[in-house]
Amino acid sequence: QLQLVESGGGLVQPGGSLTLSCAASGSIFAINAMGWYRQALGKQRELVATITNSGNTNTVGSVKGRFTISRAKNTVYLQMNSLKPDDTAVYYCNAVAGVMNYWGQGTQVTVSS
Repeated sequence: QLQLVESGGGLVQPGGSLTLSCAASGSIFAINAMGWYRQALGKQRELVATITNSGNTNTVGSVKGRFTISRAKNTVYLQMNSLKPDDTAVYYCNAVAGVMNYWGQGTQVTVSS
């Protein structure tokens, strides 16, 4: 079993920055990859970025060049720069361990002036 706890969300002005953190506990040795997803109000959950155990990263869509995913031991980070109102969403941490997917409880990010 894995437990994921996110932190770092909040309210930020357009153009600002935030760093999200996700601490994993439990069977962390089983993790193959970790990532961040987000879900805006009324929309489907979408992939933001992933990082494998070997350190390979992938960011997708409109966040490319603005968001950076990284990992240190059992914590994965999402550095978000040049934030836009469209980035407003609940951000979820994800971990893949074998055939299992684990999710955090989510952290709200609101980009507004």
